[in-house]
Amino acid sequence: MESKAKTDGLGIFVVEKWVDSVVSVERHNEKVSILKMVLGDCVLNVFMIYAPDSGKPVEEKERFWNEVFYLVSCIPQNEMVAFAGNMNGHIRINNVGYDGTHGGFGYGSRNADVSRILEFAAGQKT
Repeated sequence: MESKAKTDGLGIFVVEKWVDSVVSVERHNEKVSILKMVLGDCVLNVFMIYAPDSGKPVEEKERFWNEVFYLVSCIPQNEMVAFAGNMNGHIRINNVGYDGTHGGFGYGSRNADVSRILEFAAGQKT
């Protein structure tokens, strides 16, 4: 039987001094995992994501971002959320229409997939 090599996946590294702070790791699929940590009096949920790249079908991208929106909505409001990974979008210097979502550091123009990232950062869902 021939095995097919996996090309997707996420890795999680935690600095040794924080290992005891890890409460859980939830793997939702090969593109989304959530690491929950307690740091002092703060609960931090780190989303490790690997968004579909620009060559993937629009439907796949929509499913991915809808899942991410849903998972974030399930996090209690008194807990913090951070993102790590590859969102496969190029915001660059232009954040027009998404004030407060980007510091303006970068160069060039945004690519077509970045609107989902900026909508997410702005707390909007289209």
